[in-house]
Amino acid sequence: MAMAKKRAADPQAHRVAELVTSGPLAGKRIVVTRAHRQADGLSSLLKQFGAEVIEAPVIEIREPDSYDALDTALKDILQYDWLILTSVNGVEAMFSRLEPLGLSVDSLQHLKIAAIGPVTEERIQDHGLVVDVVPPHYVAEEVVRSLRKLVKGEKVLLVRAQIARDVIPDELRAAGAHVDVVEAYHTMIPEDAKSRMQTVFDDRPLPDAITFTSSSTVQNFFTVVVGTDIPTKLSHVKFASIGPVTSRTMRDYGLRIDVEADE
Repeated sequence: MAMAKKRAADPQAHRVAELVTSGPLAGKRIVVTRAHRQADGLSSLLKQFGAEVIEAPVIEIREPDSYDALDTALKDILQYDWLILTSVNGVEAMFSRLEPLGLSVDSLQHLKIAAIGPVTEERIQDHGLVVDVVPPHYVAEEVVRSLRKLVKGEKVLLVRAQIARDVIPDELRAAGAHVDVVEAYHTMIPEDAKSRMQTVFDDRPLPDAITFTSSSTVQNFFTVVVGTDIPTKLSHVKFASIGPVTSRTMRDYGLRIDVEADE
């Protein structure tokens, strides 16, 4: 069993923090839209730079309507050659199902494992497994580039959110892999998201910047602000993106990209 190591700070959060904090942050009000239980890394870093952090989550993580597909895949785990985990949420959901099914980590030891990002990698390692592939950039396209030549004829299990881009399964199937996709969790907009965001923009001074850490946070933000006066107040707010996929979604919604993390 691989030994767990000290968990590193979220490098993506660190990059966003560094970019947003390119100037003095004393008195700057920064909105963090990440899910509450995942916001600590980014919020803590921003506070270290002197920012006033306002956590206004527009996304929360929920269990799927059913674990049937995931449970079925885990019961038949010996048929798979590869396991792909794209987030910490997927890691925790998958491992939470082992005990109810009478399984242990040992049942996964034969798998070759790919993870998106070092934080996901470390969480997998915390459970005693070795990660074989971590793409240099934390997007689906990099997973495909890293695995395309390795998976022909192999059986791949992709554990992910209910709603996600189909880049990985589509491209790996095109490369000759047999890919099963199972839902481990889903995301939704918190019930108080609209009122919380309205309070943020009713206060003075207005926020100096808003951070987006996924396409879902962008989409949910615009759902939340529909019917409010918030869109009229965004012209002097800076927008920070975790990476190119999130930035693409921001542009689709007409937002400018003031800062973007490089990975």
